[in-house]
Amino acid sequence: MQRYLCTTLTALGLAIAVSHASANTVLRASHQFPGGQGDVRDEMVQMMARHVAEADVGLTIEVYPGQSLFKAREQWGALTRGRLDITSLPLDYASGRHPEFSATLMPGLVRNQEHAQRLNDSEYMELIEAVILDGGARILSHAWLSGGFASSEQCITSPDTVSGQNIRAAGPAFEEMLEAAGASIASMPSSEIYTAMQTGVLDAANTSSMSFISFRLYEQVECMTQPGDFALWFMYEPILISEQVWQGLNEEQQAALVEAGKAAEQFFAEEAAAIDQEMVDVYEENGVEVVSMSEEDYNAWLDIARETSYQNFANNVPNGQAIIDAALAVE
Repeated sequence: MQRYLCTTLTALGLAIAVSHASANTVLRASHQFPGGQGDVRDEMVQMMARHVAEADVGLTIEVYPGQSLFKAREQWGALTRGRLDITSLPLDYASGRHPEFSATLMPGLVRNQEHAQRLNDSEYMELIEAVILDGGARILSHAWLSGGFASSEQCITSPDTVSGQNIRAAGPAFEEMLEAAGASIASMPSSEIYTAMQTGVLDAANTSSMSFISFRLYEQVECMTQPGDFALWFMYEPILISEQVWQGLNEEQQAALVEAGKAAEQFFAEEAAAIDQEMVDVYEENGVEVVSMSEEDYNAWLDIARETSYQNFANNVPNGQAIIDAALAVE
């Protein structure tokens, strides 16, 4: 009887311990962007953490901004192996592992934020999501950031203006297009652009409007090309969760994350339109010349992109042509 009672108490103790552990699940969220400085991507993750805490489902999200937990390009691998729980990630950073992701940073593929929202609910996104899930992650929030170019040498508008400039191009598709126009290419995360410009490694860069603000690149450049009416540059930067981690959560916790993700996505959609204008204001206040591409400039870039980025993607990426066609089908 005594041995039975001890066994029962031990089992009960283990059950309580397991219940206590599951009731206090902590998820670590990592991203490369500055924390607490108004970067909308950091704010999205912080908002998710607050919503999940308020849901009271035994789930806590700890946010590690500014590459304090993982370096920018380490996050996808850590996420899919279950070493990281949540990340806000420029998806193209993982295109070395999944080349399909280059379609989320393809020159001219996204025209504006309204067009980006339509892409989120299209066959194009279904194809991208399938690759994400197969790779070991899933989407909690969609986010598309528009962006532009900045240079310490000369304003970048038409293709001939990049000739001879050493430029950081965000992702293979832009690298192929810019190289064809005569630029020299340097690859690095947006978080490293400032130092590279400061030390003369870079003359110019293209990145998101939010990164142009957050990383204070106005201190290193003379001219900024804003997205304007002809935004050549759009990048998909979703909030992702490890599929391995997701499967370990209970239904209430999963539901809380889904709702938090929707709230963060809605917040971003409302903020997105204001980010480009904020960038223009910040750069002009700091004495940087701000210019726009003309429709003629934009079309000249697209001509180069179709012959380089689009064609290479269709020829060399599994299902590449289908992904491009699905994106182009969204009006």
